[in-house]
Amino acid sequence: MGSLVSMADKTGADFGSRMRRAREERGVTLRHIAEVTKISASFLDALERNDISRLPGGIFLRAFVRSYAIEIGLDPEQTVREFLLQFPDDSVTAGSRYVTYDDGAGEESRRRRLSGVLITVLVIGLIIGAILFITSRQ
Repeated sequence: MGSLVSMADKTGADFGSRMRRAREERGVTLRHIAEVTKISASFLDALERNDISRLPGGIFLRAFVRSYAIEIGLDPEQTVREFLLQFPDDSVTAGSRYVTYDDGAGEESRRRRLSGVLITVLVIGLIIGAILFITSRQ
């Protein structure tokens, strides 16, 4: 069986349909995968229906996809990458090593943050200086 990329190219199907088809081709039931992986059968069913709103986000969801892929004989890392391509939502991709983020940390953003830090330090210094001045005069 080829990778999910080639399966997607051949079938044009969505992620969940490809996973279900791969599972059925192997003759594996959702109940069996649920027992082996300790992932709720309702979560696995939701995954096959692309209903990620019923699933936990982030690393848990990617772990589910990885475990499911292993049980149906697919490459787990390639399967996670394909999953992330279909579901680029932040709740799914958070913390993924397969997704790069533009956090706005460009040169202008760095300058603004540095300016903010310098102003904060200056204000704190002035407050401490004023407190020391007032207490030394008493």
